[in-house]
Amino acid sequence: MATTASPYGLIPVNRVDGMPYAGATQTFLINPAGTATNLFYGQVVLIDANGYIALATATGADITTNNLGGNGVGAIGVFVGCEYVNAQGQTINAQYYPSGTTGVVTAKVITDPNVVFQAQLDGSGAQTVLGTNTFFAAAQSTSTGSTRTGNSTSALESTVVTTAAAFRIVGFASTPGDAFTDVLVKFNPSAHSYLNNVGL
Repeated sequence: MATTASPYGLIPVNRVDGMPYAGATQTFLINPAGTATNLFYGQVVLIDANGYIALATATGADITTNNLGGNGVGAIGVFVGCEYVNAQGQTINAQYYPSGTTGVVTAKVITDPNVVFQAQLDGSGAQTVLGTNTFFAAAQSTSTGSTRTGNSTSALESTVVTTAAAFRIVGFASTPGDAFTDVLVKFNPSAHSYLNNVGL
């Protein structure tokens, strides 16, 4: 039972068609001049106007002005780590990207729009939330994660909507009605760049 608020962003579980998620990711560059935000495992990211990976700072409460990708474009996926060379010349495979890291930094992103993710709501979700839409309870930021574990600490909104929003609730990972219900979600089409006909 999920009786305490302990959100963890988005964790891949399987595909919406029931097939296993095999761990596939795509690699993208983070701005070599450095990005002024931490990127944590389980956070949603976008491709910025310069062609680099950046944090999606909207909540996804709609698919226009508050779309995760900004300007209706849609997000590119979920950040699950990065690789870079530190000041000592060591290759680091990290759970999160530390703000301001410069040089060649390769981000690992789950881009498959059919992947189902587990996430925690910021309150209770009854059986009736199945099939509804949700979004981040608060905008992701450089502080919505743990620099100790490298994991996101973002929760999804328990006050669900039927209007367009970032994520569709497709199942439960804890008992419906738990104090902080764990749910299974996937990106809605216009919230994901690969299913959106609007370009950068």
